[in-house]
Amino acid sequence: MARTEIEMARVDNLAAERRKTQFDVEAMKIVWAGSKHALDVADRMARIVATDPEFRKDNRTSLGRKELFRNTLRKMGHAIRRASELRLTEEEASQLRFFMDEPGYLDLHWGMFVPAIKGQGTEEQLKKWLPLATNMKIIGCYAQTELGHGSNVQGLETTATFDPKTDEFIIHSPSLTSYKWWPGGLGKVSTHAVIFAKLICGGQDHGVYGFIVQLRSLDDHSPLPGITIGDIGTKFGNGAYNSMDNGFLGFNQVRIPRNHMLMRFCEVTREGDVRLSDVPRQIIYGIMVSVRQSIVSDSSWALSRAVCIAVRYSAVRRQFGSQDGGLETQVIDYKTQQNRLFPLLASAYAFRFVGQWLKWLYTDVSDRLEAKDFSTLAEAHACTAGLKSLTTSVAADGIEECRKLCGGHGYLCSSGLPELFAVFVPACTYEGDNVVLLLQVARFLVKTVSRLASGKKPGGTTAYMGNAEHLLQCKSTANSAQDWLKPSVVLEAFEARALRMAVACAQEITKFPTPETGFLETSANLVEAAIAHCQLIVVSKFLEKLQQEIPGEGVKEQLQILCSIYALHLLHKHKGDFLSTDCITAEQAALANEQLRTLYSQVRPNAVGLVDTFNYTDHYLGSALGRYDGNVYLALYAAALKEPLNETVLPDGYHEFLRPVLDQSIRMSRL
Repeated sequence: MARTEIEMARVDNLAAERRKTQFDVEAMKIVWAGSKHALDVADRMARIVATDPEFRKDNRTSLGRKELFRNTLRKMGHAIRRASELRLTEEEASQLRFFMDEPGYLDLHWGMFVPAIKGQGTEEQLKKWLPLATNMKIIGCYAQTELGHGSNVQGLETTATFDPKTDEFIIHSPSLTSYKWWPGGLGKVSTHAVIFAKLICGGQDHGVYGFIVQLRSLDDHSPLPGITIGDIGTKFGNGAYNSMDNGFLGFNQVRIPRNHMLMRFCEVTREGDVRLSDVPRQIIYGIMVSVRQSIVSDSSWALSRAVCIAVRYSAVRRQFGSQDGGLETQVIDYKTQQNRLFPLLASAYAFRFVGQWLKWLYTDVSDRLEAKDFSTLAEAHACTAGLKSLTTSVAADGIEECRKLCGGHGYLCSSGLPELFAVFVPACTYEGDNVVLLLQVARFLVKTVSRLASGKKPGGTTAYMGNAEHLLQCKSTANSAQDWLKPSVVLEAFEARALRMAVACAQEITKFPTPETGFLETSANLVEAAIAHCQLIVVSKFLEKLQQEIPGEGVKEQLQILCSIYALHLLHKHKGDFLSTDCITAEQAALANEQLRTLYSQVRPNAVGLVDTFNYTDHYLGSALGRYDGNVYLALYAAALKEPLNETVLPDGYHEFLRPVLDQSIRMSRL
């Protein structure tokens, strides 16, 4: 076969793959998006961004920090103008910002500053601040984390001391470690911030609360007196989060009016009296549920994006297998590639569906909180904390695995994968360090286990613990590989494993002098128990999704295959847990693995169709390897030609440094 024919065959691989697809891709797109309306909005906004040259991003990784930041300011301003010109709804504007794919100050303004005011401000404060914020007359950020404290909010050092003589709070940073550190949008852009500080009245510490503080002049943007502010420096990766001005902030006796304290939960009177309102402070946890459910959704987007690139490239790339000069084997046909790639494809779908369920959960929790019903709050808080930890960890590791699955070309910034990893990996630490969050889940699980003896039935995602008597004794009924396709068999194994690990931890804790000592000493096991519980949640929500009416030819069958891959891959990966807790036997584990290999063969013809379902434009993917048309090698070459080093034939420094070496005018010494 001629060389040109071989190259054309490579490019045609994706078209050939799409012809193999055994399900209705358009119907699956609706399932992925959540509704036809959501799909239409996303599709329209993605194409508006992709066709607007102002949103160009293919040069991001080659820009210097200052140029990158200036470029981001320009894009953010253009996005605001376009949203106004097109009269976009709040939903549409949010999708427009999403497909811009550019971390910047708008993320924190809309994602944290505005919600913080909505959640913690009084009606009077909402009337004052929300019009300013929503009309972008002020730009805000969310300043909680300090140089010395992150997850331990109660350990924050910044103080807000009330001065009854002037009816003001004095905001102060008593040490270097009390400086606010990391808030996005703070370094160079924000005019205001919701900052969190210890409320000090009459010399007494009343705990940490939020305060609205103006940081910069609205006339010339200069920092106000007593404010020390700036950017914390270049972060990991080319481009990536370096478009965001994560900042530091110190206060030197900065005075703000008393009514700049967000007083929905706690009021400080003119006389300096501290009065807790009748609004339950547990509502704050409802806000945390909202933030973390959005991060779970982000995890599915990020992982699916990486998987889309890796699947398409694996179908285009051919390597080895040719004996006569003909076509080599598609990389996606190698079983080792499928074993690494297809569980990530299944995970992307699993996280998408659990994210959709979490949106419902947040609505349910919010409605209950408004009715002063807190019965589901602790469970919902633990659930979202655990799922945030699980999904972000898997997605971050999955993006890196996809980079490896793309071979050497995956290391190029033009593959889109290095920058995607650098952008997403901070999610493993912001809004709660992942290990700390799992320990919170574990603490909740141990409490739930301890209450089982009282006869009180647990609810929500821990409802399975109410069946403890059976789950502590049952044996798996899987007698063939096909048995592992039965939802009841899979679910029972995951429930038994999660419960037995939680019970074992609770029992182990009782062996120590105090519960807290026991918790600290067994924390590694507690983390594993929390992971088992969270994996059970994802598996159960995927199975629940399959029980719903799913339109489209072949769609439900493909989702069933993906669900089984997700569950059985976890069973294989955590086989030690399932065996050590006596949930399954070694023979049953082998049968599950046998079924898993069969499932890989079943999903193989549909792999490209399943990533086409994500409906990502080439602009959003930002990857030479993940192009829809499969013209990978031309795209890689085109990207190389745009490299700034190639703007001149001779490199900068040739005459000064390289020519003397070649002329041997520099004396060489033999080693």
